[in-house]
Amino acid sequence: MFEKKKSYTVDEIKRKLENYCVYQDRCHKEVEQKIREFNLIPEARELILLSLMKDNFLNEERFSQSFARGKFRIKNWGKQRIVRELKFRDISAYNIKTALKEIDEDEYLKTIYSITESRNEVISESNIFKRKKKLIDFLMRKGFETDLIYKTVNDIVQKKSS
Repeated sequence: MFEKKKSYTVDEIKRKLENYCVYQDRCHKEVEQKIREFNLIPEARELILLSLMKDNFLNEERFSQSFARGKFRIKNWGKQRIVRELKFRDISAYNIKTALKEIDEDEYLKTIYSITESRNEVISESNIFKRKKKLIDFLMRKGFETDLIYKTVNDIVQKKSS
C-alpha cells in the first residue's frame, strides 16, 4: 500500500533543520524548500525560520561569502557565474557585493591565467582562431568577465605561437 508519512513536532523539525544548516552553510531558499517538505502551517514555518536566524544557524551573508570562496577556489568559477548563482538563490545585492570581496584580485588573475594555460594545452586545434574560440567559450562558461577573457586568451595564445 502507501506508506504513512512520519509526523514530527515543531521542536524535532527545528533540530533537523539546525543540523541541516550546521552540516553546510545554507541560503534561505534551500531552508524554506526543506521546511516545505514537512507541510507545516505558516506560523510554525515562520517560527522555525526566525529561530534559525536568531541562533545564527541561518545567515545569508555568511552563506554568500562561503559560497563565493568555495566556488572560486574549488571550481574555478568567475565572478559573473558566482553572481548569477547567488541571484538564483535570491541573495540580496548587498550580500552579493560582500561575497565578491572574498575573492582576492591577484588570485583571481592567477587563476584565469592558469586555467586558460592548462585548457590551451589540451585543445588539439591547430587553427589559431578556432583555438581562441574554444578557450573563450570555456572561460565564458566558467563565468569570467569578457574583457578579461579576451586579454588572457590573446596573451596565452600569442605566447604559445611565438
